[in-house]
Amino acid sequence: MQDAEIIAVGSEMLTSQRIDTNSLYITDQLNALGIEVRRKLIIGDDRELLTDAVRSALRHPETGIVILTGGLGPTEDDVTRQAVADALERELVFSQEICDGIEERFRRRQRKMAEINKRQAYLVAGAEVLPNTNGTAPGQWMVNDGRIVIMLPGPPGELKPLFATECVPRLERLLPAQVIRARFYRVTGLTESDLDALIAPVYTKYANPSTTILASPGDIQIHLRARCRSEEEAERLLAEVGGPIEELLGRHLFSRNGDPLEAIVGTLLREREATLSIAESCTGGMVGERVTSIAGSSDYFLGGFVTYTDRMKTDLLGVDPKLIAQHTAVSKEVARAMAEGARARTGSTFAISITGEAGPESGSGAPVGTIFVGFAGPDGPPEALRFAMPGDRPRIRGFATQAALDLLRRRLLKLD
Repeated sequence: MQDAEIIAVGSEMLTSQRIDTNSLYITDQLNALGIEVRRKLIIGDDRELLTDAVRSALRHPETGIVILTGGLGPTEDDVTRQAVADALERELVFSQEICDGIEERFRRRQRKMAEINKRQAYLVAGAEVLPNTNGTAPGQWMVNDGRIVIMLPGPPGELKPLFATECVPRLERLLPAQVIRARFYRVTGLTESDLDALIAPVYTKYANPSTTILASPGDIQIHLRARCRSEEEAERLLAEVGGPIEELLGRHLFSRNGDPLEAIVGTLLREREATLSIAESCTGGMVGERVTSIAGSSDYFLGGFVTYTDRMKTDLLGVDPKLIAQHTAVSKEVARAMAEGARARTGSTFAISITGEAGPESGSGAPVGTIFVGFAGPDGPPEALRFAMPGDRPRIRGFATQAALDLLRRRLLKLD
């Protein structure tokens, strides 16, 4: 099975002002055809570097498709055509037909074509023209020693329709039947190293499916990707690897399709016809923002309280000031009272709360990273859990929101 490499051309994408989004689109289209992208490069407007990059891509035994985006304009810094010609050791050939088409495009706009636009009428010898109905620079398609080289214009409004109408049908005709299927797990409550130690004995036995682990605060993602001749074979392999992994992850696994935790708890609340309220201190409304980012969250979310000071905890949530004086605001007792107060004030079925020290300094005497998450519901007294969150202020707050939503998930599912 052939892999692809994508080379984005343009010095502007090596600055902080521009991002290469074309490669994301192309990758999605290639994956739908069962083609994996093994490498992406961004090369500035440097003919020598670009020539070397194309040669390097074509030397790799697993690369059967090389796609270049950008650098097909009329100016001196548009070097893609010449670099590809150099890499393939071919000449550039002027096409009067393409030149006439570009000139006609200018004429329709009642403008005179500049002399430099003739540069866009040069083809790498042996290339097939890919018509660009949305711009002046045509794409080019060529085969070199059994490998496909494609040059595409850089503007997304030109590249996307051209790739969809000209390149995808050609690739479908040329390539053997192949599919890529994936499973996308999300896990919380484990460190990345603990997670890997847990599931590595399973996934390391397989080169296909491939396994990728991605970590963010409180949320680890596991991607399984199977590449096979048929969908049935791919799904069989994913089940063969994914099944044992799911069993090992147990209660830490919260999503099997990539949905975030706020979407999972939203579904659980809706299924139970239950409602939720939130009381936050150190996270300043971050949990509420996550909950309400899900469309339709008004079905179950009643409202929230951002009680950043002790007085607001007392005035808005009814937390006893003696409780704060005795235990400080960063305590299990206050976290429980905050959740209980939010539930009482709103009449919600469930309530969660967060109080803690996110840093960089502690105001309560508790170590920075100390977080208490409270929960109140119809079954039993309110409760609170203590966490020691690592990292700086943004990471601690991110961990805290995940811990609160996960506590809610586990209580809704009646886990531990």
